[in-house]
Amino acid sequence: MKQQWRAGNQLYPLPAVMVSVGDDPSNYNIITIAWTGTICSEPAMVYISVRPTRHSHDIIERTGEFVINLTTEELAFATDWCGVKSGREVNKFEQMHLTPEPSSMVKAPAIAEAPISIECKVKQKISLGSHDMYIAEVLCVQADEQYIDPQTGLFDLAKANPICYMHGKYHKVGKEIGQFGFSVKKKKKK
Repeated sequence: MKQQWRAGNQLYPLPAVMVSVGDDPSNYNIITIAWTGTICSEPAMVYISVRPTRHSHDIIERTGEFVINLTTEELAFATDWCGVKSGREVNKFEQMHLTPEPSSMVKAPAIAEAPISIECKVKQKISLGSHDMYIAEVLCVQADEQYIDPQTGLFDLAKANPICYMHGKYHKVGKEIGQFGFSVKKKKKK
């Protein structure tokens, strides 16, 4: 039997990402976000939801761009710290010893230590209440070569030890249990 709860977000786990913003080193900032995801494949589009009170919200409003940086177990402390400290008061790149790296298609920096950095251009903002949702087109993806399998040429995110967010806590991502289409894949005859 299920209990009935008040309306709330129970769609977990979610990626815990660090979103980097700014158009000049003097205003670079990082915001930790879990309200993010894919919304379209062609063209590649994503969204992030940001509280209007957050420092990065003003920067996104002004520049119309951001970079979504995937996080890892090694980056867990920095991920949390960048989510609870304000860029109005501290330089998060300096304090967390993270490296702002030039992006290819946007002025916002990527985070060099992230295994994947997704460069985004805002296409639409929807004010939804506690958060504004920014729908953005993916312009470029930077992938750290150390996680690319030399045999297949594919990115192996599992090697990076990604983390996710669930009910106020960060978790390691577990082991693979299948791949897309495994439920209908024909079995080889012996």
